[in-house]
Formats: sequence, structure tokens, C-alpha cells
Amino acid sequence: METIALGVEPREIIRNGAAKLRKNGIVPAVIYHKGEETVAISVNEIALNKLVHSAESHIIDLQFPDGKTLRSFIKDVQYDPVTDRIIHTDFQLFAANEIVEMEVPVAVSGNAIGVEKGGRLQIIHHALSIKGQPEDMPDHFIIDVTELEAGHSIHVKEIPMDGYPGLSIMDEPNTPVITVLAPKKETEATAEA
Repeated sequence: METIALGVEPREIIRNGAAKLRKNGIVPAVIYHKGEETVAISVNEIALNKLVHSAESHIIDLQFPDGKTLRSFIKDVQYDPVTDRIIHTDFQLFAANEIVEMEVPVAVSGNAIGVEKGGRLQIIHHALSIKGQPEDMPDHFIIDVTELEAGHSIHVKEIPMDGYPGLSIMDEPNTPVITVLAPKKETEATAEA
């Protein structure tokens, strides 16, 4: 997993402070780690958007103006329901060899049999909650869809973990992750029958 540097500024929690920051293109955020006090920070919205909307997960080195660096990952992002802009972010720190749980984006490999027969591949769950050591976390979680027929899905419990030693998926085992939708003509014929 790639490590990205992100400049941050300490911030004071004051009334209407978060709204003023957002007007200036700054996102309020917090840093936390179990057993430690939560630290309030602010982050440049453009830099944060690049990380949040990336197709890969990252370890993030939070860099303070005084030169201090804290290694973390994004634990939670809150969006404005109207504009879809990021309004708050939580960063979680971790220690060496600590077991963490983080969201890792899903990527597919192979050409599904169902797609070759006219179906349409659909990723239902765009990220999986993975538990393990941060250095073992992949940039994205690759799922082979070669054998996937039209009208069928790959569920969490069906994902082979051979290529990901030391990691486990924390999502509900019966959760569908990827499906191949049947071709429309076939669906309409079934409905008419």
C-alpha cells in the first residue's frame, strides 16, 4: 500500500469555526488512536479530495507545520447531503504491528462469462472492510469474475483469501459484492412467461 503525505494544521474547536473553514476550502478533521486524546486538525479540501476519491486505499503521513508526522489512514468521511462536498474526516493512527480495520476499494479481474453472453457486470459493494496489519493491506482488493454467469453474484463468503494472508473481510458473509445482470431481452422474456 502506498504512503501519501498530507499537510495538516492544528485547529481550535470554536463556535462556527468549522463553517468558516469550509468557506475557505478547508475541511475540519480529527485524529484519534485508542487510549489517546483526540486531536482537532484542518486539511486542504483539494488535497483531501484526491485521497478520498482515489480508486486505491493509502497509508497517510499527516505532516504538521512543526515537522511532526503521524502515520494514519482515513477511518470515516462525512459529506454534505446537498453538495456532496467533504465536511469532516476522521483519521485513525496506528502503531507498528497493530491490527486495524479499514475500507479497501474493490477491483475486478477477468472477463465474466455472463458479460460475454450479453449481461452487465455491476459492482454492488465498492469497498470491503478488511482487518489486518496496515503494511499487509492492498491498494485495492482484486476479485476474479471469470466464472461469473448472468444472474449470479459473488458474495463475501465466496471470495478466496489465498492471495491475502493475514487479512480477513469483516463484512457480512452473505453480502453480494459483484453481480452480472442478465441481458434485458432474457429478463423481458422471463417476465412475459
